[in-house]
This record gives sequence, C-alpha cells and structure tokens, in this order.
Amino acid sequence: MRKPDDSSLTASELKTVEKHAKLALDKASGWGTFPTPVDDVLAAARLRVAPRSAFDMRRLYEYAKQASTDAIQKVKGALSKVLGLYDATESIIHIDDQVGESKQKFLKLHETGHHELPAHRKIFTFFEDCERTLAPEIADQFEREANNFARYVLFQGSTFKDMAADEVMGVKSPIKLAKKFGASNYAAFREFVRTHHRPCLVYALEPVEYVAGKGLTATVRRVETSPSFKAQFGSPDDTMISGDHPLVQLLPVGRKMTRPTSLVYRDKNGEQHECLGEAFNTTHNVFLLIYPVKSLASSGLIAPIKFSVTKQS
Repeated sequence: MRKPDDSSLTASELKTVEKHAKLALDKASGWGTFPTPVDDVLAAARLRVAPRSAFDMRRLYEYAKQASTDAIQKVKGALSKVLGLYDATESIIHIDDQVGESKQKFLKLHETGHHELPAHRKIFTFFEDCERTLAPEIADQFEREANNFARYVLFQGSTFKDMAADEVMGVKSPIKLAKKFGASNYAAFREFVRTHHRPCLVYALEPVEYVAGKGLTATVRRVETSPSFKAQFGSPDDTMISGDHPLVQLLPVGRKMTRPTSLVYRDKNGEQHECLGEAFNTTHNVFLLIYPVKSLASSGLIAPIKFSVTKQS
C-alpha cells in the first residue's frame, strides 16, 4: 500500500521550518561534520534521550489490561505506531531502540523538530507521535513539519544535494551518500531523487514476493520524482509491480542489485525516451532508480556500461 504524503509543505511553511533547522545546526556547529552529528544537535537543543526503560511500551499495555476495552484498543493501536515521543515538560525524547541506528537518528531529529519549532512546543506539553493524540489534520501538519526539520538537519541543508550533483547517476551514489551523512538508504534515496537537478525517479518497494498467477510481485511503498522528471514525465501512480509491468525486469531476485537495464519511458506528450533502470535490495525495501539516458550521456555523470537493449512499450 502506498504511503500517504509525509513531507509536502507550502513555500512559506518550509521556509519557517528550515529557518529553525538551520539555527539548530548552527548551535551544534554541525555544518561540514560527517556523519551529521545528531547527538551534538540534541545537546545544543538541551534535549536528552530517555533510557530504554523509559520507552517500555509494555508498561502501557499492562496498564491497559486493567482498564476499559476502549483503553486496551487505544493502547494496542499506539503500540504499533509509536516510534518516538517528545516530552516538552522534561525536555526528554523517547526513541524506540529496536529500530536500526540510522532510523533512530532520523527519529531523534524528528522529535527535536517538535522541540525546536515554537508552535509545536507552545501548543503541546507532551507531543506523542500517534494520530490518536491529535486531530488528524493537525497531527499530519506537525508530522510533515518535523520530517522536514529532520531532513534539513540530517542532510545539512543543500549539502547533500550539492554532493549528489557531482556523483555518477546510479544506485551506488545514494548508498555512498547515506553512509557519509549517517542516513538510512531509504532517506538517502528519497533525498537524492527529490533534490536532483537532473530527471530521475525512484520507486521504494516492499520486499519482492512470488504470487501465484502474478509471478514476481512488489508493493509500491512510495514514489519520488525529481522536479525535472515530474515536469517532463509526470509522477507514476502504480501501487504494484507485477505481471507484465515493464519494471518487473528490474526486480532483484537472489541478489542485491540489478545491472543498468534499458527500457522506454513515455513523457506527458507520449514521446518515448530511452532510460536506464537499476535496483538495490536492502531486504527491508527494494529501490528502483530510473533516469533518461539522453540527459546524462554527455555530462560525464553516467557510468560506462554495457547492456543489451530490451525495450518495453
């Protein structure tokens, strides 16, 4: 199932968020330090990460067992969704340390966003990352703002974008930059594509499965396009890659990556463009990176490759 939008803001809203994110990096003297010094950002914001025992959701479950049926259902719902909590009164954030280290970094910065964005701290004494806590429209807005705060800090404003522009187009570049900034591959692939000045597209897929009658199948989790790709080609609305879908040939089976493969992509006017597609399998997600050959052929930013052309309509 495709995930809902988690980051779009108006230009005015984004400007406000980025102003406070920049201040957070300034206070931490974090610019130009790699990986991005997340703990220094927290320290400069005078935030502490609670010990694991303070984020033991089992305690809430034990409480719910003694409470009403409604309370049990509410807590069970929260247990499956809460990854981070921000306690404004104590200036403490609680992070689920069962998720990967790179995910924890993003969560820490996300919760720091709630702390550093004045409207968030003013309205809520205790902000819980669960839509049951707030009216849906408020929760959604605040989550998108905190996500953009985390993005800005983690990728040090336009630093990631500028470095990506100098890298060869291909799946190895966002992987390389993820390590440099201390980000997850998921966050790095998204940032690579949506800030790139050249046309490119990435599908974030759930793990590939074999489904009877459909063959290899992968559910689309999210799609990101660069601004120039979206202007020329639009944004795909696929929810599944399976059957005779032209991108099935890119799905990695029993391997981490698929080699650059030629395919044809139609623009908004129906004109065909030869593109290359590559895949990277993290076991948690599969990323399909697609980019037109013409825009890169003379730039020196496409790795020399040999491939057999198998064009798809």
